[in-house]
Amino acid sequence: MVLWTAIIAAIAGWCMSDFETYGFVLGGLIGLVAGWGLRRTVRAEIAVQTRELQAQIDALLADRGDTAPFAGPAIERPAATVRAAATIRAPERSPVAPPEFTEPTDRVEWTEPHVVRDAAPAAPGAVDTIVQTAIAAARRWLFGGNTIVRIGLVILFVGLSFLASYAASAGLFPIERRLALVAAFGIALLGIGFRTRVARPDFGLALQGAGVATIYLTLFAAARLYDTVPVGAAFVLMILVCALGCALALLQKSQALAVTSFAGGFAVPLLLGGEGGNILAVFAYYTVLNLAILFIAQRRAWRGLNLLGFFATFGVATLWGVTAYQPADFAAAQFFLILSVLIYVATAVLYARATPGRFGNVVDTTLLFGPALAGFGLEAGLVHDMPFGSAFAAVGFAALYLGVAGVTARYRRDSFRVLNETMLAIGVGFVTLAVPLALGARWTSAAWALEGAGAFWVGQRQARWLPRLFGLALQAVAALLYLVTIGWNVSALPLANAGFVGAMLIAAALLATAWWLRRELPVAESPLAALFARYESLLARPAFLLGFGFWWLAWAVEIGRRAPPALRGEIPPVLLAPQLQTLLCMAVFLLSAWLWQAIGRRWRWPVATWPSHVSLAALALGLFGMISAGGHILDTPDWLIWIAAVALHLRMLYLNDREPAAADALRHATHVGGVWLAVAMLADCLALGIESAGLWQTSWAEVAWLAAGMAVLAVLTRWAGRALSGGTQARRWPLDRYAVDYAWRAAVPIAALVFTGALLVALVSSGATDPLPYIPLLNPVDLTLALALAVLALWRQAMVGADPVPAGAELLHGRHALAPLAALSFVLINTVWLRLAHHLLGVAWTPEALLASFVVQAGLAILWTLLGLALMVLAYRRGQRTLWLVGAALLGLTVVKLLLIDLTNAGGGARIVTFIVVGVLMLVVGYLAPLPPRIAADDDAAGRALA
Repeated sequence: MVLWTAIIAAIAGWCMSDFETYGFVLGGLIGLVAGWGLRRTVRAEIAVQTRELQAQIDALLADRGDTAPFAGPAIERPAATVRAAATIRAPERSPVAPPEFTEPTDRVEWTEPHVVRDAAPAAPGAVDTIVQTAIAAARRWLFGGNTIVRIGLVILFVGLSFLASYAASAGLFPIERRLALVAAFGIALLGIGFRTRVARPDFGLALQGAGVATIYLTLFAAARLYDTVPVGAAFVLMILVCALGCALALLQKSQALAVTSFAGGFAVPLLLGGEGGNILAVFAYYTVLNLAILFIAQRRAWRGLNLLGFFATFGVATLWGVTAYQPADFAAAQFFLILSVLIYVATAVLYARATPGRFGNVVDTTLLFGPALAGFGLEAGLVHDMPFGSAFAAVGFAALYLGVAGVTARYRRDSFRVLNETMLAIGVGFVTLAVPLALGARWTSAAWALEGAGAFWVGQRQARWLPRLFGLALQAVAALLYLVTIGWNVSALPLANAGFVGAMLIAAALLATAWWLRRELPVAESPLAALFARYESLLARPAFLLGFGFWWLAWAVEIGRRAPPALRGEIPPVLLAPQLQTLLCMAVFLLSAWLWQAIGRRWRWPVATWPSHVSLAALALGLFGMISAGGHILDTPDWLIWIAAVALHLRMLYLNDREPAAADALRHATHVGGVWLAVAMLADCLALGIESAGLWQTSWAEVAWLAAGMAVLAVLTRWAGRALSGGTQARRWPLDRYAVDYAWRAAVPIAALVFTGALLVALVSSGATDPLPYIPLLNPVDLTLALALAVLALWRQAMVGADPVPAGAELLHGRHALAPLAALSFVLINTVWLRLAHHLLGVAWTPEALLASFVVQAGLAILWTLLGLALMVLAYRRGQRTLWLVGAALLGLTVVKLLLIDLTNAGGGARIVTFIVVGVLMLVVGYLAPLPPRIAADDDAAGRALA
């Protein structure tokens, strides 16, 4: 049906358009729509008839005694069954027994097809729901009510356009006569619609709307396209048509007709190009239309008409202001803007008066916030070149809204409760803006944020989702606009400047919205409202975090404020040193996090405590920024800031640990990361001492970082390690729950750092101790390396003796865990001899010179022999076969070295001493420490001996 209707309509359109392609396409589209509507109507009628037949069949089956209803698809049943069922009548009921049921002879038995039902479709997303709603609305307009009339009007307009085109191309009538015929047709439609307004209201209103539109278009064509009517005359006629349509709309209580009439009225200046370019006449004309809308608002709560007037008025005003405004038009534009704002604020009040709701009279947020937002923007554009112009504009809008709130609160306190509160919020917002605007700053983003917060507040008071969505979107745009336009904050005034106050106002709006979102807000009962509520509940935390971010950003912008330059074109000078700016930003974050933590704990607002959980990250970023700027912790007054910052961090960490372990993993990570940060802070303090003494080119600088890690590891071993060994009783915070974190998780990377650092320092450092003389074994390098080795051994012993042993600490048990410490000890002892040879024997501190020195090689051979001797003697006395084998291996390595390196010494003296000493020592080993016998558990004994 749809296809054939489209084909017929396409052929008809093709013929009517003189066989042009556009007629074929347009006719086909119209045919598709008409065919679809016709098919829908026919199917609906068939469905009604089928349901009636289904009811009859079910009744007969029930009388027969068949409990299973006949549930087959009605439109797919065989025709024979339908005809048979149509001839059957329900038998009369008897109090004794029902009569026998005789099966019709022409009944055709058939079985119900098996239907496989799919799973329930997934819930549509937000975009799909909006699109479906829009399509449904368009479908209701076209096929709701008198569908045939609406489709007929569309086809009629297309036909009239074809007829006019054909007549013009054929030259049948002069243009004046053709236009007169079209206008007469529009008047006829208007008259017929008015006559049928009582008998058939929908039909009559549709014809009247078509008639008004036809007259509008005819006047436009006569004035602009064909120049047959003067522009001034067409202007006046269009005004009369608008007035006539308005009168008919009021008479018949039709908002649609009023919207059609006023849409044409507002389009007159755009269609006709104004009255000779006189903007004053256009303003006067629009004012008359707006007064007419205000007059209607006193009698009818037609929101669509109000919104049409508002958007048309301020839209055209904005377009004209951007493209054609001249300073000479200031007085006219100012008067028109003030009058328009007053009209639509009054319209908003009248709409609220005529629209009761569940929580008081309903407020149209568009008409309340729209004049404030659009009007203030236009006013700011008009007075942008005047001193304090924007500030006075804000004061004027504040006076208007606060004055209206005062009047309505006095006469209608209960019914206008939401309206009064909204007016008061807008007025307070403009009062807030007046102060910074008086300083000459740009506050667009701040104004949008306040407007968004106000719209959201009105939406949550009225249980309306659309104002809340608008408020959230406006605040997001405001935040993005501020971030995009952020730059240097150049101002001579602290706090009262654009950067600080603008960000603070955005923060206030976002934090207020987050506070309202902390609990579930009521919404209307509609699919879109339910969908919005489902996603709205997820925005409470992001809103607070974004608001807290702008709160901190406001202070950061103020800390980075620059003074105005003395001469134009110069770079504004900074007021605070870069490292001090970094530390103050860190301190402000920690102080703010502590403040909001207190608020969150006091008012049971969990998300307010979230910034306190990342205080360690603020400390780490502050330390990195300070070091990058060339500062140190012990600089003055930086150390005061660091003391306060660390105290705040520990206080927030303590309070968070008292709460239920909802973020337990984050808390453990904070305790562990705090230890690592302490290493970096201690290293920075040592670096400042080295820098102050000018020791960067000495070994003091090489051992500073190692000393920092070693000191922290020693503290952890003494403090947390003993807590693990002594059980869980009598532990205080933070060891009551985090002893393993400090003694094991935080200590493992530090121990690895100390081990690696000790190895590198031993291999790289020459032991230069300027300005002190070099003393073997008592120089800073040797002492630090010995202490590092001792700290590592003590930490391992503490972990081995922990009760219970931390997960993963089993790797420190057994002889394999001692191998790294033994290797490090061997390297450290060898490098002690290398540094001694460098300082006392004059060997250059380079790998080539050390390896080429036969004195160094001879000393290494003797040293290795002595070490082997000591190990073997110790192993013999304790009966540790494995330890003895280690010493023997070292002696074997010494022999290999003698044959490969020392034997090539051409000098002879060092070679002789080396071979003699090593030989004697090996004889001593053979006498004092023969190979111990193999015993059980030898490995464990060796491990205990080395430990």
